[in-house]
Amino acid sequence: MLRKLTSTSSSWATVPLRLALGISFIGHGAEKVLGSFGGPGFSKFTSFPAPFPFMRPASVWMGAAAFAELIGGVLVLLGLFTRLGAFLIVCVMVTVIFGVLWPKFFAPDGMELAVAFLGIALALLITGGGQASVDRLIAGNR
Repeated sequence: MLRKLTSTSSSWATVPLRLALGISFIGHGAEKVLGSFGGPGFSKFTSFPAPFPFMRPASVWMGAAAFAELIGGVLVLLGLFTRLGAFLIVCVMVTVIFGVLWPKFFAPDGMELAVAFLGIALALLITGGGQASVDRLIAGNR
């Protein structure tokens, strides 16, 4: 299982993708979990309604989304279990696109940034962390 989680390509193209996505999601997650950067913080964010009716209790789902953004961003930035971090971000972005932003595409309040984040996360889910990643270090030690 560890081998599948840490398998990665030898490409350098993943490095700027990981940096951009990781920094963005650490920031978004820190807003929601820690209240950083003027964000709502965990208690206020988890009091928001969930995007879909089946998401009950809403506070659990909203908390999971907040931590998925923060933890997913850290994992992607470090390139540690990159596929897992990217999967967490994919789950959040699909929910945001179809549960919150649909059908508006362009700003204000459009989904174009979420679609870009989804595309980057999917690319990392497919390729792994690539060069300069902890995954590569772990895979190289076997």
